[in-house]
Amino acid sequence: MLKKYRFWDYDFKIVFMVLALSTIGLMAIGSAEESLQTRQLAGVIAGTVAMIIISFIDYSLVLKLNWLMYAGNLALLIAVWQFGADSHGAQRWLQIGGAGGLRFQPSETAKILLILFFAQFIMKHKKNFNTVRIIGICVIMIALPWLLVYKQPDLSTSIVLLALFCVIMFAGGISLKLVFAVIAAAVPAIALVIALALQPENNFLTDNQRNRILAFVNPEEYSTSFARQQLNSVKAIASGQLEGKGYKNNELTSVKNGNFLSEEETDFIFSVIGEEFGFKGSLTVIVLLFALSLECVSVARKAKDTAGMIIGAGMGGLIAFQSFFNIGVATFILPNTGLPLPFVSYGLTSLMSLYMGMGFVLNVRLQARRSK
Repeated sequence: MLKKYRFWDYDFKIVFMVLALSTIGLMAIGSAEESLQTRQLAGVIAGTVAMIIISFIDYSLVLKLNWLMYAGNLALLIAVWQFGADSHGAQRWLQIGGAGGLRFQPSETAKILLILFFAQFIMKHKKNFNTVRIIGICVIMIALPWLLVYKQPDLSTSIVLLALFCVIMFAGGISLKLVFAVIAAAVPAIALVIALALQPENNFLTDNQRNRILAFVNPEEYSTSFARQQLNSVKAIASGQLEGKGYKNNELTSVKNGNFLSEEETDFIFSVIGEEFGFKGSLTVIVLLFALSLECVSVARKAKDTAGMIIGAGMGGLIAFQSFFNIGVATFILPNTGLPLPFVSYGLTSLMSLYMGMGFVLNVRLQARRSK
């Protein structure tokens, strides 16, 4: 499984950006909820070790287990459906070892496993990829895990999975004619579905999901309920101004210190960064995430095969979409979705999954096509 690689082919830029984001995340989590900082640090150390180990394992050999990955992914999602722990009205976690044990969120690992599965599947069927049969199989393969995630309910992650699937299919070489045809049909269809879903008598969305969208459309009406978190988040970010109020500041005017933010260590970690590190700190996080996504795409363009291209593009797309949704929620340019900020938010399942995914990207880079 281990091959001989050239040291100068190792993408240290990716390692630096991942560790820089994780360090910022550790600081922000320590300010938001100090009791969780040690666990996050353990996750960063374990994730870094896993990333480095995976980076030296030939991804072509790992991808031969793609059907096992897919079956295992479905099994975990079904287990959540049947035995998952409930929190905030959603059933998204598997509890291992009782109340004080390990909490595991299979929908986070599903993102990485699906990238790996489709990387191998599409490469194997590359010659006839643009046929109705293969594209139909791909749609069925994403529909099964997507439905299980959506039913948790987890609308935000299910949207990310759909966006990720589009990136995977594009990187796999789907016909542009088909892409434009789907876009032409999807835009009015999505608008119609949203309009129908917001109707009170419609069961397409849960009451909580519908209220979050309505709060986004009319925040004044929901300022003390469903829009409260996001309105306070915007206040926190704005109050940081250019330089921020300082790390772990004790100002009475702090939105964070006044407990006006909920889920500040996860969904609204960007608000903590904005308040304490100001515009400069916020911009640093955005630039790092954007640069990391672009570097993954760069690795994809240099990949030796289609599978490597899909892994690089898939991870780049995942980081970009999830970052956009998280920061969009914190700044109130999107409805509240509840997604972690990659490498920054607290959450060991998300953190470890992303580190492992980046390990595969690093291996793709090590096996990239040589420049002539």
